Amino acid sequence: MDAAPAWAEHVPAWMSGNRMLELQGLTRQFGTTLAVDHVNLEVPDGQMVGIIGRSGAGKSTLLRLINRLEAPSSGRILSGGRDVTALDGRALRDWRRDCAMVFQQFNLVQRLDVLTNVLIGRLAYQRGWRSFMVLVGARFTAAERAMALAALDRFGLADTALQRAETLSGGQQQRVAICRALMQQPRLILADEPIASLDPRNAQVVMDALRDVNRQDGLTVLVNLHHLDTAREYCDRIVAMQAGKVVFDGTPAALTAERVRAIYGISEEEFAAEAAARLRADAAPARLAMA
Repeated sequence: MDAAPAWAEHVPAWMSGNRMLELQGLTRQFGTTLAVDHVNLEVPDGQMVGIIGRSGAGKSTLLRLINRLEAPSSGRILSGGRDVTALDGRALRDWRRDCAMVFQQFNLVQRLDVLTNVLIGRLAYQRGWRSFMVLVGARFTAAERAMALAALDRFGLADTALQRAETLSGGQQQRVAICRALMQQPRLILADEPIASLDPRNAQVVMDALRDVNRQDGLTVLVNLHHLDTAREYCDRIVAMQAGKVVFDGTPAALTAERVRAIYGISEEEFAAEAAARLRADAAPARLAMA
């Protein structure tokens, strides 16, 4: 019998065998382009999965499909056996609440203070008039504010609670975005290139935060990454995509330099240089925005 996978030891006992995210023949076509091409994956609860690939490989579209920000052209998404692709209305809103997104460019409201940005994560639990009142300035409950402050304190940001988001560094803003995602009390976090705009030190801090919510909270985390070393260091499992297809699915140790060349047709060094150039291009707008 095969040994248990490395990630299994990190799955809390109460979650073991409880749910599984399944992608069955998932496809998204834009015109003649297959952005995601018949992807089949099974992701057990509590796993941290790194999704890698060159620009245009389909990584971001895959996460947007899982969150239902994009509708699949064909195929199904199942969660615990429930057909996510069939959801609409309130059931779809609840799925998006349970399946929180963390974006590359943070998506914070820059003119609002940090605490309010985190509290926005609770809007997923509001209905009708109360959601509107929150948006126009009505107060959140004391319990919600305490929850938000605890999340900020957990990631070393409590002293920034009353600062405007625009005053924070990129690494701090991304951690605020993670706190906002946690306010949704999700089962799954989808992080779309969360460190692409960050310097190496801030990238490490953000990846540490994602690993912490995976290990300590038992949340499933799917994270798109450009750096192979980062994927190997932080993720239990690596999925590589090329032209919309999954071309590798295995442990970090199995993603050898030889395998990288076989998958992408370039050396690991060339892949890293490509990724670095992409990161510099992505970081430039963020630096201008914060200047």
